[in-house]
Amino acid sequence: MNSFQELINSDKPVLVDFFAEWCGPCKMMTPILKEVKGKMGDSVTIVKVDVDKNPDAARQFSVQGVPTLIVFQKGQVKWRQSGVVQARQLEQVLSAI
Repeated sequence: MNSFQELINSDKPVLVDFFAEWCGPCKMMTPILKEVKGKMGDSVTIVKVDVDKNPDAARQFSVQGVPTLIVFQKGQVKWRQSGVVQARQLEQVLSAI
């Protein structure tokens, strides 16, 4: 597994789901992310980051609440939103990058 920094420096969009095991809305994101990955395939990388196990990553990107979704490309934050995001909206965001 590449380091997180290497991962987000990728040329293709990387969607990072900052979540916590105890978070109800976070659990709702799992099937949504599977759907997005199913439709978009290898054109996007999707990663889940547990904020309780990776507090440094959460702090680095000022994640205040979970779920927080951030799309990176070439190390840059291209889009971010907190809360549950529907698959169609994520697909539109990722397709536009």
